[in-house]
Amino acid sequence: MASIFTKIIKGEIPCYKIAEDDHNFAFLDIHPNAKGHTLCIPKKEVDKLLDLDETSYMRLMAFSRKVGKAVEAAMDCNRVGMMVVGLEVPHVHVHLVPLNSMRDATFQNKIILTQEEYETIAERIRSFLKSD
Repeated sequence: MASIFTKIIKGEIPCYKIAEDDHNFAFLDIHPNAKGHTLCIPKKEVDKLLDLDETSYMRLMAFSRKVGKAVEAAMDCNRVGMMVVGLEVPHVHVHLVPLNSMRDATFQNKIILTQEEYETIAERIRSFLKSD
């Protein structure tokens, strides 16, 4: 059975898309720790990060770095934290969380955003993505 992330990639479930390449996909988390909280996932459905083959792993990390730099430029934050927890959905995902305090990294204090806020944030992050 396809994970919710595979359904997002296929367009079966809507999302606030940030970026996509041949192997990876990035979108805003719908239960964010902070404004701009973005998920980067491989298009290949693999449950655990360390089960990715080395090429896929390196591609995901490079993609996450590129998206993370855009998140950092777009959001008012001290830095962007990168976390791989992987217990919520059985599909590898890298959390890119704008951080101003350790509280933003706890996954305990979720914020609620309107559709307009999500759309504005997604557009702002996309505006900072640059082609390499």
